[in-house]
Amino acid sequence: MTNSSVQIVEDGRPKHECGICGIFGHEDASKLTYFGLYALQHRGQESAGIVASDEGKVSIHKAMGLVPEIFSEDILQGLPGSMAMGHVRYSTTGSSNVTNSQPLMVNHRGCTLAVAHNGNLVNSLELRHDLEGKGSIFQTAMDSEVILHLMARTTHLGLDRALSESFSCLRGAYSILLMTEDTLVAVRDPGGFRPLCLGKLNNGALIVASETCALDLVEAVYIRDVEPGEVVIITKDGIRSIFPWPKQKTSFCIFEQVYFARPDSDVFGINVYEARKRMGEIMARESGMKGDFVMPFPDSGNYAAIGFSRESGIPLEMGMIRNHYVGRTFIEPTQSMRDFNVRVKLNPVRALLKGKRVIIVEDSVIRGTTGRSRVKALREAGATEVHMMVSCPPTRHACYYGIDFPSSDQLIATNNSLEEIAAHLGLDSIYYLSLQGMVEATGLKPEDFCLACFNGEYPVEPDRSFTKNALER
Repeated sequence: MTNSSVQIVEDGRPKHECGICGIFGHEDASKLTYFGLYALQHRGQESAGIVASDEGKVSIHKAMGLVPEIFSEDILQGLPGSMAMGHVRYSTTGSSNVTNSQPLMVNHRGCTLAVAHNGNLVNSLELRHDLEGKGSIFQTAMDSEVILHLMARTTHLGLDRALSESFSCLRGAYSILLMTEDTLVAVRDPGGFRPLCLGKLNNGALIVASETCALDLVEAVYIRDVEPGEVVIITKDGIRSIFPWPKQKTSFCIFEQVYFARPDSDVFGINVYEARKRMGEIMARESGMKGDFVMPFPDSGNYAAIGFSRESGIPLEMGMIRNHYVGRTFIEPTQSMRDFNVRVKLNPVRALLKGKRVIIVEDSVIRGTTGRSRVKALREAGATEVHMMVSCPPTRHACYYGIDFPSSDQLIATNNSLEEIAAHLGLDSIYYLSLQGMVEATGLKPEDFCLACFNGEYPVEPDRSFTKNALER
């Protein structure tokens, strides 16, 4: 594939999705939800919110920013009750503002219903137009609001039937928490695109969260994953499940293993740390690359770099040092301070790099803008050769299931050869892990995963109106 130029956009890293956490049966439910969201902060840094129920009285607080910026001790005291659920957001549908932050909450026929959603509904525009035609009035641009309207139209049928009929209308990727005054519901789509797990605290309270790292922080014991196609209903009478859909082929998002999930989590029954390390090991065998040392750009390639070094026997070094005290905003540099944004976060170790053949291990290369500046910094520090090993295949296709690369023309690998990508990034060479090697590292089979961003085979075909809207965002 060839192209005369590589398209540049603002940020070369893939954006995170969202994270959800719910607590049932604990007097400090909102505080535990806060800590769960804190553990899931990597899944979304735009906004966060918590809704809590205290004997039928429901309260909510949400705002733009990071979890510790939004919630103080006083605010959490104002969210009393033994049931709570929360959300951290990165927007993949709906603009980035507080109106579109979650959880979303409505009152309908004297009942309260709140929703927190991780994923993307690929038929949301079709459903929205249909609901508007029947009189529904939408307050946000979120696909998640469609769920509230569907539920509101069916609540008179009883909870189980309302859930079955509402969710049978949805297509796409969703792990969802729903809350009424006295019930917490967890739903995972039939393909199981996004992770969702269930745990128990030492007092018997239950927790549902996107990743097991949230369970670890609140010292909950992992029970099991919410199964694909399962609806878990938690009330004071206990926990029960319904399965509204026929069993379907799973479509686990493999990018959770490559990039999104925290390395200390178990996702889809796979330890993320070990999977990433195996990706590095397999990549070392496949590539046969030689150099003076292996290095990651902290923290994205750390774990694959460990595996690459161990398998190849090439020493692992930290050729760039990360500044852990970089805030979300800082005083803007002057025009003369070129590449300031790169250097304020990562700075090269010049004495280590000078005269060396360097092998960088990265977890992914999406748009290619961030990597270009970082490679330039290594060259300026004196590295004689710079090669990049990427622990996943080239990302060439749009994602419609909750990852923020909706347009394939934003992806550096779509219309550029490996040689062109290497030249654009300032590399001597670039190597991508094979699709087979990536899947092998997880211990599962190719048919267990959604691999659409790599091979273009979409498990759930999005509506044309959805893809057109995604491309225009």
